Order: sequence, then C-alpha cells, then structure tokens
Amino acid sequence: MSKQRIVVGLSGGVDSAVTAHLLKQQGHEVIGIFMKNWEDDDQDDENGKYCSSNIDFVDAAAVADVLGIEIEHVNFAAEYRDRVFSEFLREYQAGRTPNPDILCNAEIKFKAFLDHAFALGAEKIATGHYARVRLNAATDSHELLKGLDPSKDQSYFLHRLNQAQLSKTLFPVGELHKTEVRRIADEIGLPNAKKKDSTGICFIGERPFREFLNRYISKEPGPIKDAKGRTIGQHVGLSFYTLGQRQGLGIGGLKAKGAQKGGGEHTPWFVARKDMQANTLWVVQGHDHPWLQSLSLEAQDASWVADTPPPVGLLAAKTRYRQSDAACALTRATGAEFTLAFQDAQWAVTPGQSAVLYDGEVCLGGGVIASTHAGE
Repeated sequence: MSKQRIVVGLSGGVDSAVTAHLLKQQGHEVIGIFMKNWEDDDQDDENGKYCSSNIDFVDAAAVADVLGIEIEHVNFAAEYRDRVFSEFLREYQAGRTPNPDILCNAEIKFKAFLDHAFALGAEKIATGHYARVRLNAATDSHELLKGLDPSKDQSYFLHRLNQAQLSKTLFPVGELHKTEVRRIADEIGLPNAKKKDSTGICFIGERPFREFLNRYISKEPGPIKDAKGRTIGQHVGLSFYTLGQRQGLGIGGLKAKGAQKGGGEHTPWFVARKDMQANTLWVVQGHDHPWLQSLSLEAQDASWVADTPPPVGLLAAKTRYRQSDAACALTRATGAEFTLAFQDAQWAVTPGQSAVLYDGEVCLGGGVIASTHAGE
C-alpha cells in the first residue's frame, strides 16, 4: 500500500494503540482521534467506577506522544444519544434486549467518525477491532472476515458495515493474536501495554445494570409465573429482564429431585418468556428446559455486507457474541428480513439481539432477532 493519510480511532486501549503503531511503521501519515461518546455527567469521577472517558483520553494522549502522532479529541455524544442511546431505550421499553455496540459501530465509529476523518483529508480510517477486510477479485467486492484470533474475533459487532465503509477501513490487529498485540505494545514501550481490556457499554460501566436502567425506564411490577401458570413472585418491570437470565429474579430455587430434606442442590430458575400485554414474566427451572430452546428464528432490519442478501442454503450463525458458530439453513432472505432454521436447538435466543451469518470465515451480515420458534 502506498503512503496514505490514515485516521485511527484511539480509544486509550492497547489494540488501537498498536494499530496506530503498525500503520506508522508502514510509512503512513497517522492521525489519532479520540471519540467521546458519553457525557461526563453520567459517570462517577470521584471513585472512577463508571464510564472512564477522561482516563481513557489521558491514556490515548500518552500513546500518541510515544508514537509521535497528533491526536484530536472529538465529541460525538449528541450523535450517540440520538442514533444509539435513544434506540437502546426504545428497544428495552418494548421488552427486547438490544446490542448498542453494534449500532454504535454502524452509526458512530463508521459513520460520524468516518465523515470527520475524511473532513481531515483522510484516505482511510483504522480501528483496533479484531476483524479483517479482503477484496474479492472475482466479485470485485469487499468481504468482512473474522479476526485471526478466534477468542477475540469482533466481526459479530461489525456485521452492519457496508461496501462503502469497508472499502475505507483497515483492521491491522485483526491479522494478529492478542498475545502478539500485547508483546508489541510492551516491546515499543507503550504506556497502556498491560491495560485491562474494557468490557461492557461505556454509559453503563461497572454500575449494576438495573440501577442504570431505573434512571430512564419506569418500573411496572407484575407477576412472575412458572410453566404451570402458578404465580411464584413479582417482577419489577419486564424491561429489566432478558431471556436466559438467572440472577436477580428474587425467587428461591426448588431442590433437585431426590435431594434429601435440608440438603441438596437447588434447581435454578431462568427467564423464558415475557408477555408484554399481560405484563407477565414466565420462568422455568433447569438450563435445558424446552422453553429455552429455539429451532428457528425470524430477523428484521437486516444488513448485508455485500449490499444484497446471500442465496438460501446452508450457513452458520451466531445469535450472541460469545457463542460458537451454529449450523443453520437460511430459508428465506430479502433486503430487510430473513429466516433461519438451526440444525440443533439454540439456547435462549433473544429478541433484540442480532443473528449474524457466516460462510466459513466470511461474515455475510445479519439482522435483529424479531421472533423465535421454541420447543414446547
């Protein structure tokens, strides 16, 4: 690649720092951009528990200083609230469980950030995501590939990127394993070489999720019922629960069959269904209960990397990030919707989350899970 002006999203973490280093090492003109996506009034600066935007910027600036590159602090908080957070709240209020990181990538990191980078004269942008981009010579289209480190692959979160975005994007660390990224950072003396990876969504941070949601969504208590229709407790509001949830239900367990009185294991409860009209939370006992198994799903708001849906046929899919690829058949696909049938039943497939399709290492795109067909 000839020398280019490349704008790197510097987050303060080690992955984006090594991304900038690798590109500078290749002879490119590298400029760092720190994206502020959440306002400070929603973080706990006093003890640093929540969104660590200020700390991250200090780390990003220190990296830029070591690498000898410019860094600019850009505030995208207004765009984030309008395009990501408002949708996040709408989905929770409707009883679904959204994934704001996916929307953030599509609307902020590869749209607002991309536009800003090109206003600075950039020819490409780069981020520290573990994924890869490849130009398919046969189709003359860009493909989104899994990162080479299977434990860090982030293509799931990037599946809404389109041809225009991918053609302007680089993912240098997608060619590496995390251990190699850490080794490079340590070798060149980056100040964040051993910094812990960030987890979760910035605007929630380490605070309890229900505590955060309380600030934006009102509680509407209702009954918790078991599979036999018996009321066994009360929920605080359906928006505060997700399918497959085990903790925080406020109901006791039932001892496993054959357990002696006064001892033995309790069989845990899991959230299995949410009836928004009746304001009822349905729970079942046991991880393998039929209500938690889905053999098919329908997805909406689809986005295809190639800009058109793949042909129907055998593929693989993920219905959540930390999941192995599941064999499935794409039985129907349009520009906006698709249907999947799984070879094996999938556990706690959750409306609002994304179903992402793969053909081997190639990420084809995906959509938002609208409904499922579960065992009875």
